[in-house]
Amino acid sequence: MQNNVLILDFGSQYTQLIARRVRELNIYCEIHPFNKVPQDLLSYKAVILSGSPFSVRAEDAPHPDLSNIKGKKPLLAVCYGAQYLAHFNGGSVQPSKIREYGRAKLNIIKDAEPLFVNIKEGTQVWMSHSDTIAELPKKGVRLASTVDVANAAYRIDGEETYAIQFHPEVYHTTDGKQLLENFLVHMAKVEQSWTPAAFVDTTVAELKEKIGDDKVVLGLSGGVDSTVASILLHKAIGKNLYCIFVNNGLLRKDEFDSVLDQYKDMGLNVKGVDASARFLEALKDVSDPEAKRKAIGNAFIEVFDDEATSITGVTYLAQGTIYPDVIESVSATGGPSATIKSHHNVGGLPDFMKLKIVEPLRMLFKDEVRRVGAEMGIDKELLGRHPFPGPGLAIRILGDITAEKVRILQEVDAIFINGLRKWDLYDKVWQAGAILLPVNSVGVMGDERTYEKVVALRAVESTDGMTADWVNLPYEFLQETSNHIINRVKGVNRVVYDISSKPPATIEWE
Repeated sequence: MQNNVLILDFGSQYTQLIARRVRELNIYCEIHPFNKVPQDLLSYKAVILSGSPFSVRAEDAPHPDLSNIKGKKPLLAVCYGAQYLAHFNGGSVQPSKIREYGRAKLNIIKDAEPLFVNIKEGTQVWMSHSDTIAELPKKGVRLASTVDVANAAYRIDGEETYAIQFHPEVYHTTDGKQLLENFLVHMAKVEQSWTPAAFVDTTVAELKEKIGDDKVVLGLSGGVDSTVASILLHKAIGKNLYCIFVNNGLLRKDEFDSVLDQYKDMGLNVKGVDASARFLEALKDVSDPEAKRKAIGNAFIEVFDDEATSITGVTYLAQGTIYPDVIESVSATGGPSATIKSHHNVGGLPDFMKLKIVEPLRMLFKDEVRRVGAEMGIDKELLGRHPFPGPGLAIRILGDITAEKVRILQEVDAIFINGLRKWDLYDKVWQAGAILLPVNSVGVMGDERTYEKVVALRAVESTDGMTADWVNLPYEFLQETSNHIINRVKGVNRVVYDISSKPPATIEWE
């Protein structure tokens, strides 16, 4: 892609939000670690430097080679990036007298600058740094400040290099998207051509070229990601795509049969495989969350290997991996960001499995996957389905897994999800589910003492899964749902509601 933006990652948890904001402008971008700058920069029309948890004054601070970028391509340096350009180019970065986090008002000094077109004086920005730029670099021209930050924005005279101390990518920077549009569209002249239709055309063409006449086996889950991946592959290779839907014994209640019915009219070649006993055996006496994910991942690989070997000529294993999966499992493309948790569908295959991986959605966020699915005409109800974790209910049962615990949680989950639909709340929630806690509580039923399980209900609103906030569900709904669960699910006598956001909590409990 010739209209491409390169984002160099210095380890900030906000780096992925930069990518999202850029893509909202219909501009394709890629994140690369600061220490793995692509050698061929021809396709990149602009570069963005991310923030970082490091200080530029530290000995182990990220120190990229920008010799082929600075002064040669339009460059926007954000937070750490702005400090980096100052510190290593004749300026000075010092510890802040006060730590500067949160909202601030921007005083635009050079209001004629193209970076601030359609941005009003006093616009709100978001700060997150403990160092400050005391002196600008050589040829630096101050553009904006705040009450606490003298050099909140600057440019390098004679270059298309701009630097800002605040974060335009976060929601709390009111005109952040406008600033990125000013820089990328009006200044760097990047075309806004990366649309769902363009992604479909490009991806199908790439899949045709990559796969050719080879056969592909795909793990179909019934969720949005694997569905969109399957339709993309079907467009590219048609009958050479073999979809396998595995019952791992950790699905929602009655989901195995309903998912198979869902796909019967979509033209896909789908085979259902009941491997529930195999997965439950693999999880026997396993309590650690990461150990669960690894056990489930290994079991999936074994099942797919069995199915793939029964099909002559299969070369590829397709997965519906999306960008947040990759980001949370490993630092983005090998960069310095912190690992949050592993995902069973991220990473390579064992040596014994002679299949190559194809992941057509690997660089998409969840909302982008839905837009691509809509472009291909996939049913709205299916695209609107809540995300469901690959390991299924195994990571919603805290502690070890038993068939009885799965039964309890399936019943609780069904009441919760069906209740959301009944109350017309399902489409107002991004993801919802129930968690079975590893504790019992004392209760009273029919004048008798009970000592049964506690379940937590979780409902969040989000756009991409990178950040999320809990949904303020009506008390009347929660009351009815709690009563139904306790009265109808044997083994549960207490229901609680999770009101934590992401961050600091993740959406799933494990």
